[in-house]
Amino acid sequence: MTTQTQTPATVAAKTPSAGVAAPAQPKGKDGRGATTVDDAVVAKIAGIAIQEIDGVHALGGGAARALGTLREKVGQKDLTQGVSVEVGQTQVAVDVTLVVEYPHPLQDVADRARDAVYTAIEDLVGMEVTEVNITITDIHVPSDDADDDADQEPRVA
Repeated sequence: MTTQTQTPATVAAKTPSAGVAAPAQPKGKDGRGATTVDDAVVAKIAGIAIQEIDGVHALGGGAARALGTLREKVGQKDLTQGVSVEVGQTQVAVDVTLVVEYPHPLQDVADRARDAVYTAIEDLVGMEVTEVNITITDIHVPSDDADDDADQEPRVA
């Protein structure tokens, strides 16, 4: 069994410096290392938070939703669809594109989605959210569903 008589801190303190400063690297709060959170992780957290909001029908624009429908048919779901993030060292900016269910008030849904993103990212990731920009590209009307069209009689014989 060996006993360590020097810790990394004491070795660094005793090592003579040749006038070259070590590059500064971000460290955790306790100085034991850095944590990096990937943009995709932050986007997924935001996407999950938004999908739980009453009145949100779907995330993403028309093309993204079409691609998402194909993914779901093969058993995959993209939780980051319609969400883009920019992650810095301590801050996050989020852009969200969504479709709201009719007749939910658009501004109320956007405000609740924004609050959910702020809360989820700040609580789970521990980073400050600088802004959450929400773009509503469409509203979903239940009569727009293809199932309803199949039950109607044809207009011509």
